[in-house]
Amino acid sequence: MEKHPIDALMGTTMDSIKDMVDVNTVVGDPVQAADGTTIIPVSRVSFGFAAGGGEYGVGQGKAPAAPEGLPFAGGSGAGVSVHPMGFLVVGNGQVKMLPTNYATPVDRVMELLPEVMGEIKNVLGTGESAEPPVQ
Repeated sequence: MEKHPIDALMGTTMDSIKDMVDVNTVVGDPVQAADGTTIIPVSRVSFGFAAGGGEYGVGQGKAPAAPEGLPFAGGSGAGVSVHPMGFLVVGNGQVKMLPTNYATPVDRVMELLPEVMGEIKNVLGTGESAEPPVQ
């Protein structure tokens, strides 16, 4: 059975999406800082895909027949959006996610809360580390 022309349109579009989006788009190449810290960019990738086509009726007075058979009209398209989310910072025995932006001030406060609590403990003289245990 012969392939329909829409198969070629969809195949070309999907191949283009594969070329644009790979694992290195979501998790970027690590960068080594001078102090030995490794920084890894992380992004959110979204994409959409649409394809369509139509065949006009032949022999019903709607369209003339093409030499290859039924006439075909079709199209396809795709879109890709890459949004940087933050950076994974690995070094000094810890891993931190540094977001590129915060949705609300509450998000920022919640992220800084363990660090602030650790500083309060140090000031009060308990000397306990503010870092939560790694699980």
